[in-house]
Amino acid sequence: MGVGKGTTARAFAKKYGTYIIDTDDLIESKENKEIKKIFEKEGETYFRAQEQATADWIEKCVDETLISCGGGFYKVNNLKALGTVVLLDATFDWILKRLKNAKNAKAKLAKRPLFSKEKEAKKLYQEREKAYKEVADVIINVADKHLDEIIDEIAGKCAAITK
Repeated sequence: MGVGKGTTARAFAKKYGTYIIDTDDLIESKENKEIKKIFEKEGETYFRAQEQATADWIEKCVDETLISCGGGFYKVNNLKALGTVVLLDATFDWILKRLKNAKNAKAKLAKRPLFSKEKEAKKLYQEREKAYKEVADVIINVADKHLDEIIDEIAGKCAAITK
């Protein structure tokens, strides 16, 4: 939900030489339309079904890859089978400030259909927060941290889990 999953995943891959997959990008490619358009034309239920289909494909076909998941991906029934679940954590206010202060703020907010109404987005964040923490193997607070610090923390904590 705007915490910087994609940015962090790309930086991690560059520094550590790993492959990355963004589940939203996979869905956009498969559907040949942006997430926002999928929500508008097909609805959230359809999109969530596409997330589950993507998770099923990842479980069967992908190994040793960093996977950046969309905000609702925590609901897929085989999430733990995909690997170590890392939560990039921050408060709603910090996330909103990050999005609004980005140099391409308008575009960042426009591509997030769930952020179209701030009050509803905050409610959704509050509803998801507990569930995110329940499925996470590792929780990393990203607020006010430099990107290098975040990716090094991910590498350190994930190495400890996989040994």
